[in-house]
Amino acid sequence: MSKLILFDIDGTLVLTGRAGVRAMTRALVDVFGINDGFADISLAGRTDRYLLGLALEQNQVVLNARELDRFRERYVRYLVEEVPKRGEGRKGVMPGITALLDTLEQRDDVFLGLLTGNFAEAARIKLEYFDLWRYFRCGAYGDDAHDRNDLVPVALARARECGNGGSFDRIFIVGDTPHDIACAAAGNAMSIAVATGGFDVSTLRAAGADVVFQDLSDTQAFVKFLEGKAPFDSAR
Repeated sequence: MSKLILFDIDGTLVLTGRAGVRAMTRALVDVFGINDGFADISLAGRTDRYLLGLALEQNQVVLNARELDRFRERYVRYLVEEVPKRGEGRKGVMPGITALLDTLEQRDDVFLGLLTGNFAEAARIKLEYFDLWRYFRCGAYGDDAHDRNDLVPVALARARECGNGGSFDRIFIVGDTPHDIACAAAGNAMSIAVATGGFDVSTLRAAGADVVFQDLSDTQAFVKFLEGKAPFDSAR
């Protein structure tokens, strides 16, 4: 294996119609008695731990390990209920994702992983609902770090374990926010940005992405970039 490709989930692989926000909001009420605690918080690109900490800080509540566990348990329980609902806004697998993952998993020089702010169990629930969990053997999650920028070494170590100790010549992070791009830079990885979430092409380009796609429906363009054959910005 020479290429490690780490995918974000929300806005990159799928959208859940804000099921995660609804589940987190319900859990926050249960555990801390805080209503609408995420209403004024920008969620995109952050870890679940970071978002919880910010909501509590705004309400002058100090988090401890026991409460974090209780919140996570309630959150994933509610997420199971919320994901199947029609939801708000867009919901579904993003354009081209299934075809892209089918192609990449067939390559001997590619290892697929996740790098997401979701708690690990939340990641599984979301991706299993859309039949995408089967593509990923391991990853780094919101359980592993407060700051998304600390997740690349975690993902790399787990990929080496899952890949029988293989080394990776290059690491690519695929995401839909400037935070994904910053995470790639912090982890010495290449950033592949996609404008299927809440940020448009120009914003992602200005954030310093190595390549920007409008969506990931052009599998061959994505593969060419991996192979170093298309060092240009593909979002035209």
